[in-house]
Amino acid sequence: MTNALSKLLESNDAILADGATGTNLFNMGLQSGDAPELWNVDAPDKIRALYQGSVDAGSDLFLTNTFGGTAARLKLHDAHNRVGELNRIGAELGREIADKAGRPVVVAGSVGPTGEIMEPVGSLSHAAAVEMFHEQAEALKEGGVDVLWVETISAPEEFRAAAEAFALTDMPWCGTMSFDTAGRTMMGVTSADLAQLVETLPNPPIAFGANCGTGASDILRTVLGFAAQGTERPLISKGNAGIPKYVDGHIHYDGTPELMGQYAAMARDAGATIIGGCCGTMPDHLRKMREALDTMPRGERPTLDQITDALGPFTSASDGTDDDAAPERRTRRRRRA
Repeated sequence: MTNALSKLLESNDAILADGATGTNLFNMGLQSGDAPELWNVDAPDKIRALYQGSVDAGSDLFLTNTFGGTAARLKLHDAHNRVGELNRIGAELGREIADKAGRPVVVAGSVGPTGEIMEPVGSLSHAAAVEMFHEQAEALKEGGVDVLWVETISAPEEFRAAAEAFALTDMPWCGTMSFDTAGRTMMGVTSADLAQLVETLPNPPIAFGANCGTGASDILRTVLGFAAQGTERPLISKGNAGIPKYVDGHIHYDGTPELMGQYAAMARDAGATIIGGCCGTMPDHLRKMREALDTMPRGERPTLDQITDALGPFTSASDGTDDDAAPERRTRRRRRA
């Protein structure tokens, strides 16, 4: 399938994605508990500024402000009947910014988890999940996104439902899970599990990988786990800007722009092709990431010790794929000043 992302992948050694959505919008005045998607209609200039910030910082790809755009998530804000409107306009605003960039910029339609637990553990059926994802995907397609992008998924059942919905929409897609529980997703999926899962899908993604999680070091260990499976698909790494800490009553991520620049180069060397940030990642971080990808020569695949020496300790002893106790020593290493 020929599409804007595939073309970019063919011509670039590494693609810089965007950073945080929530962190940036909170800095613009979004209040905790508010639905960011409502700003697509109520504060479109702020959403344009969100997208423009990534483009100006050098991103080749950015995600739309539609993470919570399924009916299940919007129902929490009495907006479940506005799925089409909010997703379409979020995509249209992104298309507007990308088309005036003066260079190829991919608009990816963000699709987050439904927030509900799927059968057999929970009550959300496969059919209902597909229906919700399909409704959102159709609106994003109408708004002009280049690719659909499901992210922060924990359950393989939900990943499969999104894939089926995107096939119905006839759109290329990418998918990431969040490995935030000792190297596994909340539902126990490992990096090896996801690498194997994507190959079983009738409609596999263009690229897959990890987002969010627990920091730059941990996500690189997960990327190494993907690469170890021998996958030939492009890998995605969208890590948080360090570890969240409470400072003066607010959540602050401790990753500096310089650290995120190091992270970007090491993510590329670890095997990732699409590299961005997640929570806490601001345009200043993205500029350093762009600079690192453009100026630092490609190196050997980093070892776990090299990752912790450069980016700080892992938050868990293992990535969940083996019982090697060696990483436990690395969790106690002090971050280099």
